[in-house]
Amino acid sequence: MTIRTILVDDEPLAIQGLELRLAAHEDVEIIDKCSNGREAIRSIKTHKPDLVFLDIQMPGFDGFSVVQGLMEVEPPLFVFVTAYSDHAIRAFEAQAADYLMKPVEESRLADTLDRIRQRMTEKRGQAEVEKLKEVLAEVAPETAGDMAAASGDDQHAANRFEKLINIKDRGQIFRVDVDSIERIDAAGDYMCIYTGDNTLILRETMKDLEKRLDPRRFQRVHRSTIVNLDLVKQVKPHTNGECFLVLDSGASVKVSRSYRDVVARFVH
Repeated sequence: MTIRTILVDDEPLAIQGLELRLAAHEDVEIIDKCSNGREAIRSIKTHKPDLVFLDIQMPGFDGFSVVQGLMEVEPPLFVFVTAYSDHAIRAFEAQAADYLMKPVEESRLADTLDRIRQRMTEKRGQAEVEKLKEVLAEVAPETAGDMAAASGDDQHAANRFEKLINIKDRGQIFRVDVDSIERIDAAGDYMCIYTGDNTLILRETMKDLEKRLDPRRFQRVHRSTIVNLDLVKQVKPHTNGECFLVLDSGASVKVSRSYRDVVARFVH
């Protein structure tokens, strides 16, 4: 899978630096380089890239104006690149796949490209399903109808829930893969989000956060605790009908009696 990529920046040295770092990734093909927003819009419409690394602060059309100028076409994946961290929230609101600070670190760029590859694989898989549906509609319309009904329900259920959560903590924006969240503890209107190697604070109620997470994986096991059931490796019985869940990290979480039956359906 080749990632057809366009670089957009009004600073030639910035484009050169990013180009050098991308050269280490064999599946990235740079198909064009643009020095301003108007050029970028024309190039994106012409070449239809998979990915665009887009500087935010440019004279005339800035990066956000470029995204807005592509509203009528199917947009590529955007990674915003800037020297100013105060643009981060706006970048995520613009549905950026990621946000990189200048100078771009090689390890951070590698993480970004891994995320892009995953997004492209998911998109390609969905496109193949749609092609199969078209063929079935011609040769076996009854089968196509059954398939559409079944996959539609599953797809709707999967797409309702978030795969990434943006968390502003300690003056920084963290993009957290939902898969990496081990457990969540409530403290009033704040949530403590625990991943394998980090703890972040999110200002949101437990009730609102639950609506964003897939209940097939994330279950409340206590009045103030949600657990990722995919990361449970052991169940330890306790007194009074309670039990403890031992997670991949070694953390132990108590399951109160009122939630024991709910968790049992997923763990056993």
